[in-house]
Amino acid sequence: MIATQVPAPIPDPKSIPSNAPEHCPGTESELAGKSDACAGQRMSTVKRRILVLSGKGGVGKSTFTAQLGWAFAADEDTQTGIMDVDICGPSIPTILGIASEQVHSSSSGWSPVYVQDNMAVISVGFMLPTSRDAIMWRGPKKNGLISQFLKDVDWGELDYLLIDTPPGTSDEHLSIVQYLKESGIDGAVLITTPQEVALQDVRREIDFCRKVGIRIIGLVENMAGFVCPNCQTESQIFKPSTGGAKRLAEETGIELLGAVPLDPRIGKSADYGVSFLDEYPDSPATTAYLDIIDRIKDILED
Repeated sequence: MIATQVPAPIPDPKSIPSNAPEHCPGTESELAGKSDACAGQRMSTVKRRILVLSGKGGVGKSTFTAQLGWAFAADEDTQTGIMDVDICGPSIPTILGIASEQVHSSSSGWSPVYVQDNMAVISVGFMLPTSRDAIMWRGPKKNGLISQFLKDVDWGELDYLLIDTPPGTSDEHLSIVQYLKESGIDGAVLITTPQEVALQDVRREIDFCRKVGIRIIGLVENMAGFVCPNCQTESQIFKPSTGGAKRLAEETGIELLGAVPLDPRIGKSADYGVSFLDEYPDSPATTAYLDIIDRIKDILED
């Protein structure tokens, strides 16, 4: 069923990618993301579409997306997809242990990479010659690729599609909102850390969501204290000098889904591409993750 492998080099500007399905305009075309032929019904087979946002980089957004994906896929009957639209910093393939894989194309479109039978992933990271290669694209080219991810990836039937976004509120975010306008976005989870410098950026992300009409599922505070792997004692590393995510949630009327303590083994799991939840089930961070994930499920089912 699988035909050609995606070539390693990034497509030349103003050209149609050699791996693009025949019916879809190239990413540099003015028709990218707008063609009726491209429209299809890909998203109609996806039950829930969730954005994972953080106004600031380095707060653990991609790691949270990966853990959320692992948790959903723990149920063999739940089909989960992860779309990495952090075009310039695609870390999801590494975090999930599939960085050496590549996307393929067939008559039905682009086939995502499978972590396991019920967990599929698409990322520009699969299309790079090496993990060291920089992607230097202007907005239109980024938008075109995101459009193709949404309209040409053959996800099949999905229960959840998690969309991992870059920091900020610019091109990639606006593209996702625009292209998912018809099928809809079920909500956004906002990730922060306790210190004010991160909370300031999250306030901008909240403003963005409200301006474009995205439902905010809730806030998650990452790195909320440090858990010693040996004695399980928790201490503060990033002091919440202005009240942290709890205070922000009260000010904005947004639910605080939970706080995940900093466990150094989270980073280790991400480096080795394994599920932290499976590897360290007794960690307080795992308990926090699972409580947050259960709450997200409850909110989406209401």
